[in-house]
Amino acid sequence: MHIGALEARRWAGLVFASGPDRGIGLRVGFTDADGRHRDLDDWHWMVSRVGPHAPDGSYARMEFDLSVEPSQSSRPAASTLILEWSRRNDTVALRATAMVPGRLMVIGDAPWGWRDRWQEETAADGLWCASVGGLEIAAAFSPETRPCRPPQPGRGEPARCLAVEPGDTSRLAAVAAWGAGSPATRAAGLLGDVDTWIDNARADWDRRRPRSPDDCEDLVESITDNLMWTVLLQPETGRLYTPAGRRWIFPQPRAAPDTDTPRPDARAGPPEPDDWTIFGWDTFFNALLLATVSGELAWSTLLAGLDTRYPNGNVPNWRSRRCGTPDRSQPPVGSFAALRLYRIHPDRDALATAYPGLLAWCDWWVADKDGRPRREGLTPGLLSWGSDTVLVPPPEQVPEWELGASGHQRAAWESGQDDLPLWDDVEWDRKRQVLAMSAVDLCSYRALDLACLSRIARILGDGRTARRLDAMYHRLTETMNRTLWDEAAGLYLDELPCGRSQRVAASHFLPLTAGIPSRRRARRMAGVLRDPARFWGDWVLPTISRDDPAFADQQYWRGSIWPPMNYLVLQGLRRYGFDDLASDLAWKGARMFLADRRRTGFCRENFDARTGRGCGQRFQSWGPLFALGALELTPAPRPRPPRPRRPDPR
Repeated sequence: MHIGALEARRWAGLVFASGPDRGIGLRVGFTDADGRHRDLDDWHWMVSRVGPHAPDGSYARMEFDLSVEPSQSSRPAASTLILEWSRRNDTVALRATAMVPGRLMVIGDAPWGWRDRWQEETAADGLWCASVGGLEIAAAFSPETRPCRPPQPGRGEPARCLAVEPGDTSRLAAVAAWGAGSPATRAAGLLGDVDTWIDNARADWDRRRPRSPDDCEDLVESITDNLMWTVLLQPETGRLYTPAGRRWIFPQPRAAPDTDTPRPDARAGPPEPDDWTIFGWDTFFNALLLATVSGELAWSTLLAGLDTRYPNGNVPNWRSRRCGTPDRSQPPVGSFAALRLYRIHPDRDALATAYPGLLAWCDWWVADKDGRPRREGLTPGLLSWGSDTVLVPPPEQVPEWELGASGHQRAAWESGQDDLPLWDDVEWDRKRQVLAMSAVDLCSYRALDLACLSRIARILGDGRTARRLDAMYHRLTETMNRTLWDEAAGLYLDELPCGRSQRVAASHFLPLTAGIPSRRRARRMAGVLRDPARFWGDWVLPTISRDDPAFADQQYWRGSIWPPMNYLVLQGLRRYGFDDLASDLAWKGARMFLADRRRTGFCRENFDARTGRGCGQRFQSWGPLFALGALELTPAPRPRPPRPRRPDPR
C-alpha cells in the first residue's frame, strides 16, 4: 500500500493506493469565517513551510497560512494550519491543527476518478469504511467532528467538520487502518493516542533523518524536505515518480489519443490535469537529489523517467499518461545521473534495468533520418537541437501553449533552455528540421552521455558496446576541438552558417563537464568564468554573459540563474581541479538558494542574476541542486544508526 500526498493537488491530504488504478483518498479543506472554502489547488498558494517528510511515511508535516488569498501573488508567512501524518505498518494517523476561526473539514474522495468510495458506517460516531481492490479499510475521526455538507455535493464524498472558534487552537484527528482483523475496531481504538503517536514519530524522525555536516547550514534538510514532498504516484502502474513540481502536471488532451474525437469528459472551462507528467532532464536531476535520503525512491524516479521513452528510443521533452512530445527530447543527462546514482546507491539490478533505455536514447540522437543523423549539425559529427515535424502530435493532443508552435520553438524546448537569447540568432532549417547550427551545449551533453554510458557498459560487462561508445566519444571531442574552439574568446562557440557566434552562455562551459578541453584550454575557460564583466559576481551563474544585450531581461533563460546549469558547470570545474573556483560557485549558489528559502519558504525555479531573488515557480523540484552542489564538497552527512520503530500505540 502506497500512502502519502501522492496526487499533485493533494498538498493537504493522503492517497491510499492498494494497486494499479485502485485506491481511495482523504483530504483536508477549510472554510473561513467569511465562508470562503480552501481546497485542493488552493493549498499550493498557501504553503508557508515545507516540513520534514520521512521516505517510509513514518512522519510528514506541512504548514499553511490560512490568512492569505490563494493566488500567484500570495506571500504566506504565518503557519496557522499544520498538517501532520504518520504511518505505522497498516495504520496511519493524521492530525490537522488550525489556529484561525472557521471550519476545518476532512473529505473522503477518490483521486484520479478511482471507482472505490467511502461509506459512512455510523455518521454520529465518525466511522467510514471502504473496500479497495478487496482490501478493507476504515477511517475513524475525533469525536469533536460532525458530519457536514461536502464542498461539492453529489459526488459521493462524505465529510466531517470541526468548528474553530476565535482565539482557539483546534485539532482534528483521524486514524485509518486496513488489512487483518477488524480495521474499523483498530482505527477507532487508536484515536485517543494520536497526539502521542505523532509527537513520538516527529521526534524519532528528527533523530534519525540525514543531517548536514557541522557548519554547513541546512543543505541536506532543504533537499530532502522539498523532494520528498514532490514524490507522486503514477496511478495506472503504482510506481512512484517525481515531476518537475506539483504545478507541472499538464492538462488532459482535448481529444482521446489517436483520434480527433473530443474526450467524453471534455467540458467548457479549464481541462482536468492529466494523471502524471514527467519531464526529461528534470527527472534525472530529481533522482540525484532523492539519493540524499532514499536510494529506492531515487532509482524509482530515474526508471520512471526512462520508461517515458517512445519505441524509437526517444526520452521525450515531457510525457503524460495521455500525451507527450514524440517529436523532441531534452538534454541527455540520464547516463550521467545513473552512473552517479550507482556510485551512491550501488544497485546493479536497477542499473541493468536502466541500461537498455539509456542505450536506446543515446542511439536515437544520431539514428538515420532521411539519410543523415537525426540531429546532425552544420559540421558532420556535431549536433543541433531539432524537432521531427512528422511526429508532432495533432492540435487536439497538445497543451494550448504549444498550439501552432514553430519548429524553431520546439527545438528550443528540446534544448531545455526554452528562450535562451542565443537561439534568437539561429535560423530554422525546415528541410533537416534542426536549428541551423552546431550547438556547443548539445555536443557537450552528447559527449558526457557517451562517456558515462561507456562506464555503465563496463560495469555491466558489455565491453563491446563500451568500446563503440568510447570511439564515438573521441571522434566527437576531436571534431569539437577542431571546429568549435575559439582561441580569441577562450571558449567553444556555436557554429552558424556565417561562422562562430560571438554570443556566449553558461552552457558554453559544459565542455569542461564532458572532459573535452585540454588543460590549457580549460584554464582559458575558467578565466572567462571568473571575469565579473562576463559571468562572475555576487550572484552566479547567469545563463548568458552580463554584457549581452538580453541580460537585462532576467526572464526565464534570458539571464537568470538556473540550478541545473550551476550544478553541471560545477562538475566540470571539479573535474579539472579548479577547486577554489568550484567551491566559490557552489557556496554562492547554495547561500542564495537557502537565503530565499528562509525568507519565503519557497523552493524556486530560477534566480535573478542582479539581486539573487527567487523567480519562476515557487516549488520546483530541481531548486535544491544549488544545495546539492555545495553538499558534494563537504564531508559525508553524519550517519544515523537505525533505531527500532516504536510499537503501535494499541
